[in-house]
Amino acid sequence: MTPAQTDFDLDLVRRFDRHGPRYTSYPTADRFVEAFGPGTYRAWAARRNIGGIQRPLSLYVHLPFCRSLCFYCACNKIVTRDAAKAQRYLDYLGRELRMQAELFRDDPRVTQMHCGGGTPTYYDCDELRALFSRIAGHFELAPDGEYSIEVDPRTVSVETIHALRDMGFNRVSFGVQDFDRDVQRAVNREQSEEQTLAVLEAARRHGFASVNIDLIYGLPKQTLMSFNATLARVTAARPDRIALYNYAHLPTLFKAQRQINDAELPAPETKLKLLALAVRSLAAAGYVYIGMDHFALPEDALAVAQRQGRLHRNFQGYSTCADADLIGLGVSAIGAIGPTYSQNYRALSDYYDGLDRRELPVMRGLELTADDLVRRAVIQALMCHFALSKESIEIAYLVDFDRYFAAELAELRELERLGLMSIEDGWLTVTPKGRFLIRNICMVFDRYLRHDREVRRYSRVI
Repeated sequence: MTPAQTDFDLDLVRRFDRHGPRYTSYPTADRFVEAFGPGTYRAWAARRNIGGIQRPLSLYVHLPFCRSLCFYCACNKIVTRDAAKAQRYLDYLGRELRMQAELFRDDPRVTQMHCGGGTPTYYDCDELRALFSRIAGHFELAPDGEYSIEVDPRTVSVETIHALRDMGFNRVSFGVQDFDRDVQRAVNREQSEEQTLAVLEAARRHGFASVNIDLIYGLPKQTLMSFNATLARVTAARPDRIALYNYAHLPTLFKAQRQINDAELPAPETKLKLLALAVRSLAAAGYVYIGMDHFALPEDALAVAQRQGRLHRNFQGYSTCADADLIGLGVSAIGAIGPTYSQNYRALSDYYDGLDRRELPVMRGLELTADDLVRRAVIQALMCHFALSKESIEIAYLVDFDRYFAAELAELRELERLGLMSIEDGWLTVTPKGRFLIRNICMVFDRYLRHDREVRRYSRVI
Protein backbone atom coordinates (compact mmCIF):
# COMPACT_ATOMS: atom_id res chain seq x y z
CA MET A 1 0.00 0.00 0.00
CA THR A 2 1.16 3.54 -0.69
CA PRO A 3 1.28 6.23 2.02
CA ALA A 4 -2.06 7.93 2.59
CA GLN A 5 -2.19 11.23 0.71
CA THR A 6 -4.66 13.89 1.78
CA ASP A 7 -6.52 16.69 0.09
CA PHE A 8 -7.84 18.92 2.85
CA ASP A 9 -11.05 20.43 1.47
CA LEU A 10 -12.12 23.05 4.01
CA ASP A 11 -15.63 23.37 2.57
CA LEU A 12 -16.27 19.64 2.82
CA VAL A 13 -14.80 19.46 6.32
CA ARG A 14 -16.99 22.37 7.37
CA ARG A 15 -20.06 20.67 5.91
CA PHE A 16 -19.47 17.37 7.73
CA ASP A 17 -18.29 18.71 11.10
CA ARG A 18 -20.72 16.93 13.41
CA HIS A 19 -20.70 14.74 16.51
CA GLY A 20 -19.51 11.15 16.21
CA PRO A 21 -17.48 8.30 17.75
CA ARG A 22 -13.71 7.98 17.42
CA TYR A 23 -13.96 4.21 16.80
CA THR A 24 -11.13 3.04 19.00
CA SER A 25 -13.53 0.12 19.17
CA TYR A 26 -16.71 -1.06 17.52
CA PRO A 27 -19.15 -1.22 19.17
CA THR A 28 -18.07 1.87 21.10
CA ALA A 29 -17.56 1.83 24.87
CA ASP A 30 -20.85 3.62 25.58
CA ARG A 31 -22.58 0.42 24.38
CA PHE A 32 -20.98 -1.76 27.09
CA VAL A 33 -23.40 -3.36 29.56
CA GLU A 34 -23.10 -4.16 33.27
CA ALA A 35 -24.42 -7.69 32.68
CA PHE A 36 -20.87 -8.44 31.53
CA GLY A 37 -18.95 -8.94 34.78
CA PRO A 38 -15.94 -10.76 36.23
CA GLY A 39 -17.42 -14.21 35.60
CA THR A 40 -18.01 -13.56 31.92
CA TYR A 41 -14.50 -12.14 31.57
CA ARG A 42 -12.96 -15.24 33.19
CA ALA A 43 -14.93 -17.56 30.91
CA TRP A 44 -13.68 -15.82 27.77
CA ALA A 45 -10.11 -15.68 29.04
CA ALA A 46 -10.23 -19.45 29.60
CA ARG A 47 -11.32 -20.17 26.03
CA ARG A 48 -9.22 -17.64 24.14
CA ASN A 49 -6.84 -20.28 22.70
CA ILE A 50 -9.45 -22.93 21.92
CA GLY A 51 -8.96 -24.26 18.41
CA GLY A 52 -5.20 -23.95 18.44
CA ILE A 53 -5.15 -20.21 17.72
CA GLN A 54 -2.56 -18.63 19.97
CA ARG A 55 -2.71 -14.88 20.23
CA PRO A 56 -0.04 -12.84 22.02
CA LEU A 57 -1.03 -10.39 24.70
CA SER A 58 -1.01 -6.62 24.88
CA LEU A 59 -1.17 -4.83 28.23
CA TYR A 60 -2.60 -1.42 29.03
CA VAL A 61 -1.68 -0.12 32.50
CA HIS A 62 -3.59 2.93 33.75
CA LEU A 63 -1.74 5.14 36.25
CA PRO A 64 -4.27 7.89 37.00
CA PHE A 65 -2.44 10.36 39.23
CA CYS A 66 -1.42 13.92 38.36
CA ARG A 67 0.16 16.64 40.49
CA SER A 68 -1.80 19.46 38.85
CA LEU A 69 -4.96 19.82 36.80
CA CYS A 70 -4.84 20.58 33.06
CA PHE A 71 -8.15 22.31 32.39
CA TYR A 72 -8.68 20.70 28.95
CA CYS A 73 -8.22 17.13 30.18
CA ALA A 74 -10.99 14.57 29.68
CA CYS A 75 -8.96 11.56 30.89
CA ASN A 76 -9.76 9.54 34.00
CA LYS A 77 -7.28 11.19 36.38
CA ILE A 78 -6.86 11.88 40.07
CA VAL A 79 -5.10 15.11 41.07
CA THR A 80 -3.21 14.69 44.34
CA ARG A 81 0.15 15.28 45.98
CA ASP A 82 -0.49 12.56 48.56
CA ALA A 83 2.26 9.99 47.93
CA ALA A 84 0.57 7.48 50.24
CA LYS A 85 -2.58 7.56 48.12
CA ALA A 86 -0.58 6.87 44.98
CA GLN A 87 1.39 4.09 46.67
CA ARG A 88 -1.81 2.43 47.84
CA TYR A 89 -2.96 2.33 44.22
CA LEU A 90 0.19 0.43 43.22
CA ASP A 91 -0.55 -2.14 45.91
CA TYR A 92 -4.04 -2.74 44.54
CA LEU A 93 -2.74 -2.73 40.98
CA GLY A 94 -0.38 -5.50 42.05
CA ARG A 95 -3.34 -7.53 43.28
CA GLU A 96 -5.15 -7.18 39.97
CA LEU A 97 -1.97 -8.03 38.10
CA ARG A 98 -1.65 -11.33 39.99
CA MET A 99 -5.29 -12.22 39.35
CA GLN A 100 -5.06 -11.42 35.66
CA ALA A 101 -1.77 -13.29 35.23
CA GLU A 102 -3.33 -16.41 36.70
CA LEU A 103 -5.89 -16.43 33.88
CA PHE A 104 -3.17 -16.36 31.22
CA ARG A 105 -0.52 -18.58 32.79
CA ASP A 106 -0.70 -21.14 29.95
CA ASP A 107 0.31 -18.54 27.35
CA PRO A 108 1.65 -15.38 29.00
CA ARG A 109 3.51 -13.91 25.98
CA VAL A 110 3.29 -10.13 25.83
CA THR A 111 4.34 -8.29 22.69
CA GLN A 112 3.07 -4.83 23.59
CA MET A 113 2.56 -2.77 26.74
CA HIS A 114 1.43 0.81 27.17
CA CYS A 115 1.43 2.82 30.40
CA GLY A 116 -1.02 5.72 30.26
CA GLY A 117 -2.78 8.04 32.60
CA GLY A 118 -3.09 10.44 34.25
CA THR A 119 0.62 10.96 34.39
CA PRO A 120 2.60 7.71 34.63
CA THR A 121 5.73 9.73 35.49
CA TYR A 122 3.93 10.96 38.60
CA TYR A 123 5.78 7.98 40.05
CA ASP A 124 9.54 8.14 40.52
CA CYS A 125 12.01 5.87 38.77
CA ASP A 126 12.24 3.36 41.63
CA GLU A 127 8.44 2.93 41.70
CA LEU A 128 8.18 2.57 37.93
CA ARG A 129 11.11 0.15 37.85
CA ALA A 130 9.43 -1.98 40.53
CA LEU A 131 6.15 -1.94 38.56
CA PHE A 132 7.88 -2.93 35.31
CA SER A 133 9.71 -5.74 37.11
CA ARG A 134 6.49 -6.96 38.71
CA ILE A 135 4.80 -7.11 35.30
CA ALA A 136 7.79 -8.96 33.85
CA GLY A 137 7.57 -11.42 36.74
CA HIS A 138 3.97 -12.32 35.89
CA PHE A 139 4.11 -12.21 32.10
CA GLU A 140 6.64 -13.22 29.47
CA LEU A 141 7.72 -9.94 27.87
CA ALA A 142 8.97 -10.50 24.32
CA PRO A 143 12.54 -9.21 23.80
CA ASP A 144 11.45 -7.43 20.62
CA GLY A 145 8.17 -6.16 22.08
CA GLU A 146 6.84 -2.61 22.02
CA TYR A 147 6.79 -1.02 25.48
CA SER A 148 5.57 2.56 25.62
CA ILE A 149 4.88 5.18 28.26
CA GLU A 150 3.19 8.58 28.33
CA VAL A 151 5.39 11.31 29.82
CA ASP A 152 4.66 14.81 31.07
CA PRO A 153 7.93 16.66 30.31
CA ARG A 154 7.42 18.77 33.45
CA THR A 155 7.81 15.68 35.64
CA VAL A 156 11.05 14.22 34.27
CA SER A 157 14.71 15.01 33.75
CA VAL A 158 17.17 13.78 31.18
CA GLU A 159 18.28 11.20 33.75
CA THR A 160 14.68 10.00 34.15
CA ILE A 161 14.42 9.43 30.41
CA HIS A 162 17.59 7.34 30.51
CA ALA A 163 16.20 5.34 33.43
CA LEU A 164 12.93 4.65 31.59
CA ARG A 165 14.85 3.27 28.63
CA ASP A 166 17.01 1.12 30.90
CA MET A 167 13.87 -0.32 32.53
CA GLY A 168 12.72 -1.63 29.15
CA PHE A 169 10.49 1.10 27.71
CA ASN A 170 11.35 1.69 24.05
CA ARG A 171 8.62 4.10 22.92
CA VAL A 172 7.64 7.37 24.57
CA SER A 173 4.92 9.96 24.09
CA PHE A 174 5.37 13.54 25.34
CA GLY A 175 2.40 15.77 26.06
CA VAL A 176 3.00 19.25 24.64
CA GLN A 177 -0.39 20.54 23.41
CA ASP A 178 0.96 24.03 22.58
CA PHE A 179 4.20 25.94 23.22
CA ASP A 180 2.52 29.35 23.41
CA ARG A 181 2.70 30.69 26.98
CA ASP A 182 -0.69 32.46 26.83
CA VAL A 183 -2.35 29.22 25.75
CA GLN A 184 -0.49 27.28 28.44
CA ARG A 185 -1.62 29.67 31.16
CA ALA A 186 -5.22 29.50 29.91
CA VAL A 187 -5.26 25.70 30.36
CA ASN A 188 -3.08 25.60 33.51
CA ARG A 189 -0.24 23.68 31.88
CA GLU A 190 2.92 25.76 31.74
CA GLN A 191 5.99 23.98 30.45
CA SER A 192 9.04 25.40 28.80
CA GLU A 193 9.96 24.61 25.24
CA GLU A 194 13.57 24.12 26.34
CA GLN A 195 12.71 21.42 28.88
CA THR A 196 10.42 19.60 26.47
CA LEU A 197 12.95 19.54 23.65
CA ALA A 198 15.74 18.52 26.04
CA VAL A 199 13.91 15.37 27.18
CA LEU A 200 12.83 14.61 23.61
CA GLU A 201 16.43 14.73 22.47
CA ALA A 202 17.45 12.61 25.44
CA ALA A 203 14.94 9.93 24.38
CA ARG A 204 16.35 9.97 20.88
CA ARG A 205 19.97 9.73 22.08
CA HIS A 206 19.23 6.92 24.49
CA GLY A 207 17.71 4.61 21.89
CA PHE A 208 13.93 4.95 22.09
CA ALA A 209 12.59 3.42 18.88
CA SER A 210 9.85 6.02 18.51
CA VAL A 211 9.21 9.43 20.06
CA ASN A 212 5.73 10.95 19.89
CA ILE A 213 4.48 14.47 20.59
CA ASP A 214 0.83 15.26 21.37
CA LEU A 215 -0.67 18.54 20.17
CA ILE A 216 -4.18 19.95 20.59
CA TYR A 217 -5.92 22.46 18.35
CA GLY A 218 -8.90 24.53 19.47
CA LEU A 219 -7.51 25.51 22.89
CA PRO A 220 -8.29 28.91 24.44
CA LYS A 221 -6.24 31.83 23.14
CA GLN A 222 -4.88 29.82 20.21
CA THR A 223 -4.42 31.83 17.04
CA LEU A 224 -3.21 30.90 13.59
CA MET A 225 0.02 32.79 14.21
CA SER A 226 0.72 31.27 17.63
CA PHE A 227 -0.09 27.71 16.54
CA ASN A 228 2.01 28.10 13.43
CA ALA A 229 4.97 28.92 15.69
CA THR A 230 4.31 25.78 17.77
CA LEU A 231 4.10 23.64 14.64
CA ALA A 232 7.38 25.05 13.36
CA ARG A 233 9.17 24.21 16.62
CA VAL A 234 7.69 20.72 16.78
CA THR A 235 8.49 19.77 13.19
CA ALA A 236 12.01 21.15 13.59
CA ALA A 237 12.49 18.70 16.48
CA ARG A 238 11.44 15.82 14.14
CA PRO A 239 9.52 13.51 16.49
CA ASP A 240 8.75 10.18 14.84
CA ARG A 241 5.02 10.60 15.40
CA ILE A 242 2.69 13.52 16.03
CA ALA A 243 -0.81 13.16 17.43
CA LEU A 244 -2.97 16.18 16.60
CA TYR A 245 -6.09 16.13 18.76
CA ASN A 246 -9.23 18.20 18.52
CA TYR A 247 -10.09 19.92 21.79
CA ALA A 248 -13.66 18.87 22.59
CA HIS A 249 -15.14 21.45 24.95
CA LEU A 250 -17.68 19.49 27.02
CA PRO A 251 -17.82 21.25 30.40
CA THR A 252 -21.07 19.57 31.40
CA LEU A 253 -19.26 16.19 31.24
CA PHE A 254 -15.76 17.17 32.42
CA LYS A 255 -15.62 19.39 35.47
CA ALA A 256 -12.07 20.60 34.82
CA GLN A 257 -13.17 22.22 31.55
CA ARG A 258 -15.50 24.56 33.46
CA GLN A 259 -12.40 26.55 34.41
CA ILE A 260 -11.81 27.46 30.76
CA ASN A 261 -13.21 30.81 29.66
CA ASP A 262 -15.56 30.04 26.78
CA ALA A 263 -14.97 33.49 25.33
CA GLU A 264 -11.26 32.66 24.84
CA LEU A 265 -11.94 29.59 22.66
CA PRO A 266 -11.28 29.97 18.93
CA ALA A 267 -14.38 30.51 16.82
CA PRO A 268 -15.50 27.38 14.91
CA GLU A 269 -14.19 28.79 11.64
CA THR A 270 -10.82 29.60 13.22
CA LYS A 271 -10.66 26.09 14.64
CA LEU A 272 -11.08 24.61 11.18
CA LYS A 273 -8.35 26.89 9.88
CA LEU A 274 -6.06 25.76 12.72
CA LEU A 275 -6.56 22.18 11.56
CA ALA A 276 -5.94 23.10 7.92
CA LEU A 277 -2.77 24.92 8.94
CA ALA A 278 -1.52 21.90 10.87
CA VAL A 279 -2.26 19.49 8.04
CA ARG A 280 -0.37 21.62 5.53
CA SER A 281 2.57 22.18 7.89
CA LEU A 282 2.98 18.51 8.75
CA ALA A 283 2.72 17.44 5.11
CA ALA A 284 5.32 20.03 4.14
CA ALA A 285 7.61 18.68 6.87
CA GLY A 286 7.42 15.17 5.39
CA TYR A 287 4.92 13.54 7.75
CA VAL A 288 2.56 10.86 6.44
CA TYR A 289 -1.09 11.07 7.41
CA ILE A 290 -1.88 7.78 9.17
CA GLY A 291 -5.51 8.52 9.87
CA MET A 292 -7.80 10.31 12.30
CA ASP A 293 -5.39 12.46 14.31
CA HIS A 294 -2.07 10.67 13.73
CA PHE A 295 0.91 11.58 11.56
CA ALA A 296 4.26 9.80 11.31
CA LEU A 297 7.56 10.00 9.49
CA PRO A 298 7.65 7.56 6.54
CA GLU A 299 10.15 5.25 8.26
CA ASP A 300 8.20 5.02 11.54
CA ALA A 301 6.65 1.64 12.40
CA LEU A 302 3.09 3.00 12.08
CA ALA A 303 3.69 4.26 8.56
CA VAL A 304 5.42 1.00 7.61
CA ALA A 305 2.53 -1.06 9.04
CA GLN A 306 0.03 0.99 7.05
CA ARG A 307 1.96 0.50 3.82
CA GLN A 308 2.14 -3.25 4.49
CA GLY A 309 -1.55 -3.59 5.39
CA ARG A 310 -0.83 -4.47 9.05
CA LEU A 311 -2.13 -1.36 10.79
CA HIS A 312 -4.69 -1.85 13.56
CA ARG A 313 -6.79 0.45 15.72
CA ASN A 314 -7.56 -0.21 19.38
CA PHE A 315 -8.38 1.65 22.58
CA GLN A 316 -4.99 3.41 22.56
CA GLY A 317 -5.37 4.52 18.94
CA TYR A 318 -3.39 3.19 15.98
CA SER A 319 -1.18 0.18 16.64
CA THR A 320 1.09 -2.27 14.85
CA CYS A 321 -0.14 -5.24 16.96
CA ALA A 322 -3.26 -6.46 15.17
CA ASP A 323 -3.60 -9.98 16.55
CA ALA A 324 -3.09 -9.45 20.28
CA ASP A 325 -5.62 -9.82 23.06
CA LEU A 326 -5.63 -6.71 25.25
CA ILE A 327 -5.59 -6.87 29.06
CA GLY A 328 -6.60 -3.65 30.79
CA LEU A 329 -5.01 -3.11 34.20
CA GLY A 330 -6.00 -0.38 36.63
CA VAL A 331 -8.95 1.87 37.28
CA SER A 332 -11.15 2.47 34.18
CA ALA A 333 -8.83 0.36 31.97
CA ILE A 334 -10.41 -1.34 28.95
CA GLY A 335 -9.51 -4.80 27.65
CA ALA A 336 -10.42 -6.89 24.61
CA ILE A 337 -10.25 -10.69 24.85
CA GLY A 338 -11.47 -12.65 21.83
CA PRO A 339 -14.86 -11.30 20.70
CA THR A 340 -15.38 -9.31 23.91
CA TYR A 341 -14.64 -5.95 25.50
CA SER A 342 -14.42 -5.21 29.20
CA GLN A 343 -13.85 -2.15 31.37
CA ASN A 344 -12.75 -1.84 34.98
CA TYR A 345 -14.54 0.36 37.51
CA ARG A 346 -13.98 4.06 36.83
CA ALA A 347 -14.16 5.19 40.47
CA LEU A 348 -11.15 4.38 42.63
CA SER A 349 -13.31 3.29 45.60
CA ASP A 350 -15.25 0.82 43.42
CA TYR A 351 -12.00 -0.50 41.94
CA TYR A 352 -10.60 -1.12 45.43
CA ASP A 353 -13.86 -2.66 46.67
CA GLY A 354 -13.87 -5.19 43.84
CA LEU A 355 -10.33 -6.30 44.60
CA ASP A 356 -11.10 -6.43 48.33
CA ARG A 357 -13.82 -8.94 47.44
CA ARG A 358 -11.11 -10.89 45.59
CA GLU A 359 -12.89 -10.30 42.30
CA LEU A 360 -11.54 -8.87 39.12
CA PRO A 361 -12.69 -5.22 39.11
CA VAL A 362 -14.68 -5.56 35.87
CA MET A 363 -17.54 -3.04 35.81
CA ARG A 364 -19.04 -3.71 32.39
CA GLY A 365 -18.32 -5.11 28.97
CA LEU A 366 -19.77 -6.60 25.82
CA GLU A 367 -19.89 -9.92 23.97
CA LEU A 368 -19.84 -9.07 20.27
CA THR A 369 -22.51 -10.53 18.01
CA ALA A 370 -21.84 -11.85 14.51
CA ASP A 371 -23.15 -8.54 13.15
CA ASP A 372 -20.81 -6.59 15.46
CA LEU A 373 -17.83 -8.59 14.20
CA VAL A 374 -18.46 -8.01 10.51
CA ARG A 375 -19.11 -4.30 11.04
CA ARG A 376 -15.99 -4.03 13.20
CA ALA A 377 -13.94 -5.52 10.37
CA VAL A 378 -15.36 -3.01 7.88
CA ILE A 379 -14.72 -0.03 10.16
CA GLN A 380 -11.20 -1.26 11.01
CA ALA A 381 -10.26 -1.55 7.34
CA LEU A 382 -11.57 1.89 6.50
CA MET A 383 -10.00 3.52 9.57
CA CYS A 384 -6.59 1.95 9.02
CA HIS A 385 -6.23 1.67 5.26
CA PHE A 386 -8.91 3.89 3.69
CA ALA A 387 -9.92 0.95 1.50
CA LEU A 388 -12.02 -2.19 1.81
CA SER A 389 -12.35 -5.25 -0.41
CA LYS A 390 -15.95 -6.47 -0.41
CA GLU A 391 -14.71 -9.96 -1.25
CA SER A 392 -12.47 -10.10 1.81
CA ILE A 393 -15.49 -9.48 4.05
CA GLU A 394 -17.62 -11.99 2.16
CA ILE A 395 -14.99 -14.73 2.53
CA ALA A 396 -14.23 -14.04 6.19
CA TYR A 397 -17.82 -13.55 7.39
CA LEU A 398 -19.91 -15.53 4.85
CA VAL A 399 -22.15 -12.63 3.83
CA ASP A 400 -23.21 -11.16 0.51
CA PHE A 401 -21.74 -7.68 1.00
CA ASP A 402 -24.09 -5.80 -1.32
CA ARG A 403 -27.19 -7.40 0.19
CA TYR A 404 -26.01 -7.23 3.80
CA PHE A 405 -25.05 -3.57 3.55
CA ALA A 406 -27.67 -2.45 1.01
CA ALA A 407 -28.89 0.45 3.17
CA GLU A 408 -25.33 1.55 3.93
CA LEU A 409 -24.25 1.45 0.30
CA ALA A 410 -27.23 3.58 -0.67
CA GLU A 411 -26.20 6.15 1.93
CA LEU A 412 -22.58 6.04 0.77
CA ARG A 413 -23.59 6.99 -2.76
CA GLU A 414 -24.13 10.56 -1.59
CA LEU A 415 -20.61 10.63 -0.11
CA GLU A 416 -19.35 9.22 -3.39
CA ARG A 417 -21.12 11.98 -5.31
CA LEU A 418 -19.36 14.55 -3.12
CA GLY A 419 -15.98 13.02 -3.88
CA LEU A 420 -15.28 11.49 -0.45
CA MET A 421 -15.01 7.92 -1.70
CA SER A 422 -15.46 5.60 -4.66
CA ILE A 423 -17.42 2.36 -4.87
CA GLU A 424 -16.33 0.25 -7.81
CA ASP A 425 -14.65 -3.00 -8.88
CA GLY A 426 -15.52 -4.68 -5.58
CA TRP A 427 -13.78 -2.02 -3.49
CA LEU A 428 -14.75 0.84 -1.21
CA THR A 429 -11.95 3.39 -1.43
CA VAL A 430 -11.73 6.63 0.53
CA THR A 431 -10.40 9.45 -1.61
CA PRO A 432 -7.77 11.97 -0.45
CA LYS A 433 -10.63 14.42 0.13
CA GLY A 434 -12.45 11.92 2.33
CA ARG A 435 -9.61 10.86 4.59
CA PHE A 436 -10.11 13.61 7.16
CA LEU A 437 -13.79 12.69 7.25
CA ILE A 438 -13.24 8.98 7.83
CA ARG A 439 -15.30 9.08 11.03
CA ASN A 440 -18.32 10.24 9.02
CA ILE A 441 -17.84 7.40 6.54
CA CYS A 442 -17.51 4.78 9.29
CA MET A 443 -20.61 6.10 11.05
CA VAL A 444 -22.65 4.87 8.07
CA PHE A 445 -21.76 1.27 9.07
CA ASP A 446 -22.55 1.77 12.78
CA ARG A 447 -25.74 -0.21 13.36
CA TYR A 448 -26.21 1.34 16.80
CA LEU A 449 -26.23 4.83 15.35
CA ARG A 450 -28.66 3.75 12.67
CA HIS A 451 -31.07 2.85 15.49
CA ASP A 452 -30.07 5.83 17.61
CA ARG A 453 -29.62 8.96 15.55
CA GLU A 454 -29.08 11.04 18.66
CA VAL A 455 -25.29 11.37 18.70
CA ARG A 456 -24.78 14.45 20.86
CA ARG A 457 -22.96 12.29 23.42
CA TYR A 458 -19.88 12.32 21.15
CA SER A 459 -17.33 15.01 20.40
CA ARG A 460 -17.36 16.72 17.02
CA VAL A 461 -15.48 14.87 14.29
CA ILE A 462 -13.24 17.88 13.58
